[in-house]
Amino acid sequence: MRLVNHERNAINLRTTPVHLGLGSRAKPVEGFAWDPEVLQAYSAAVAADGAEGRMVAIFDGDGPGDHWERHPAGGELVVCLTGSVTVTRDMDGVPERVVLGPGEATVNPAGAWHAVDMAGPASILTITAGLGTDHRPRTDARPTEHVGTLGPQAS
Repeated sequence: MRLVNHERNAINLRTTPVHLGLGSRAKPVEGFAWDPEVLQAYSAAVAADGAEGRMVAIFDGDGPGDHWERHPAGGELVVCLTGSVTVTRDMDGVPERVVLGPGEATVNPAGAWHAVDMAGPASILTITAGLGTDHRPRTDARPTEHVGTLGPQAS
């Protein structure tokens, strides 16, 4: 995993997210993967951006999401590109659902547990504050057991 300084070619946001950092920097994250070693390397590489750093990525899917997540360092923008998605937030124990179609978006507030379900094939673009992100398995209607984190840990 490495941050690319001067990428001038097309970037596939499905395989190569872009990190938005301090000083209005935008750097593709080459060799990114959702595994603990790569996430740790990414966290270390962007740690200086703190809570202001953001990851931009596209996700494709079909069906219910398998985990809850939250981003304590800031809100997350979720944009539906194709298909239909339902974003479910756990707001103090009360589920809040927002259905999105192509071109529609919602903001998950900082610290709010949320999950995304895709009704058939769908794609979303996310702009996420990664610092201190938590994930939990989606074993029932609400987040339960702590599993792990993505991004630098909040101090």
